Amino acid sequence: MHWTHQRPLPRFSGMPPATSGASEQSSPGALISPSPAATTIGAGAPDLRHLPGSRGLRRTQLALFGAGLATFLLLYSTQALLPALSASLQLTPGQASLTVSAAAIGLALAVIPVSALSERYGRTAVMTASVFTAAAIALVLPFAPDLGTLTALRALQGIALAGLPATAMAYLAEEVHPTALASAMGLYVAGNSIGGMSGRLISGMVAGSYGWRWGLASVAILSLLCAVAFRVLIPKARHFRPGPINPAALLGTVTSHLRNPLLGWLFALGLLFMTVFGAVYTVMGYRLVAAPFGLSQGLASSIFAVYIVGTFASAVSAKVTGRLGRRGTLYLAIGTTSAGLLLTLPNSLPLALLGLVLITAGFFTGHCVASASVGRTATHGRAQASALYLAAYYLGNSLGGTVGADAYHGGGWSAAVLVALAAMALAAGVTLYGTVTSRKRLVVHPA
Repeated sequence: MHWTHQRPLPRFSGMPPATSGASEQSSPGALISPSPAATTIGAGAPDLRHLPGSRGLRRTQLALFGAGLATFLLLYSTQALLPALSASLQLTPGQASLTVSAAAIGLALAVIPVSALSERYGRTAVMTASVFTAAAIALVLPFAPDLGTLTALRALQGIALAGLPATAMAYLAEEVHPTALASAMGLYVAGNSIGGMSGRLISGMVAGSYGWRWGLASVAILSLLCAVAFRVLIPKARHFRPGPINPAALLGTVTSHLRNPLLGWLFALGLLFMTVFGAVYTVMGYRLVAAPFGLSQGLASSIFAVYIVGTFASAVSAKVTGRLGRRGTLYLAIGTTSAGLLLTLPNSLPLALLGLVLITAGFFTGHCVASASVGRTATHGRAQASALYLAAYYLGNSLGGTVGADAYHGGGWSAAVLVALAAMALAAGVTLYGTVTSRKRLVVHPA
């Protein structure tokens, strides 16, 4: 069955549903119920959104690929440098991890208010200001004299980056035709994934030869080039209509989302999956440069090439969901991530790398299911729902990085793995609780 809504396209829609050739049927065991199909522009109104194969779509895709690349180049620019930072500034792993956590916390706290500015000043203006401000701060980072200054600048950088994620999704939803939205969103996510991988690889390898300051400088220059490419390529918005920012209405929407138990479970899942990812990728560099592995800084940073697994996992997650359902896919993601964690426990480099592959695949699969389900579950204020998910997601990154680093400093790699396994056990509990509650509701209120 297909629904067509003869009403304007929402001006600030959130993350689109997961796309797949096969649709998942609603069932009593499903954690998340499906949403109606995409909306149309409106009766009698010309649809000027970018169509598949059009020049405007190609420019949009390339521009937002560059924006996604810059975002994740910058957000995780210090993660591969943590061992070098510890050695240079005499820091514990927990102290050095603050340079990663500060940016994630800044983004998490600012994503809702900053993305709301796009309602008044426009998507393109907010994204442009965001990416250029973050790149400008990146140019200053190599000159930070101490941990306090570096951490403060990273927090400001996270706040600056907050204008990109939810706003980019809203721009795509408004300016791209539904038939091209999946490919456009896929390329944007690919930019995120490649940016996250290349930022860690580039900064780590440069730092291995020239020190952590030059590692940060290399990322700053590359991100500035991405920002310029974004501004040159991004087409002018044709469907955005500015409106006033209503703090009371925004607060009401956010509060209603927080009171929605289904959304709350999804936010919790995003936080828990990212706790594992943040803990593992923050601490693994320390483990590889220490005995018994003893890898160099540059070689240890090359493990972040495993991140590319996330691109493939994201691409197939919708097909897996079509076969197993959302609940089954979440359990698969939790099991895969947990198996990967256990594989990393022996002092074996091949097993550690295989474990990272499974952890990365499981994380991206779980994240794709949870994030796409937010847009399906929210019946209003989808942008705010997506922003809340992102806030929980990046808070999880900060939590995982800090707690994982402290656990590693106090009890070694096995202690960090224990933290990550506890997060996955909680994720399994959240999924089970959401399933049981959904079944009870269907029994009390049958369709």
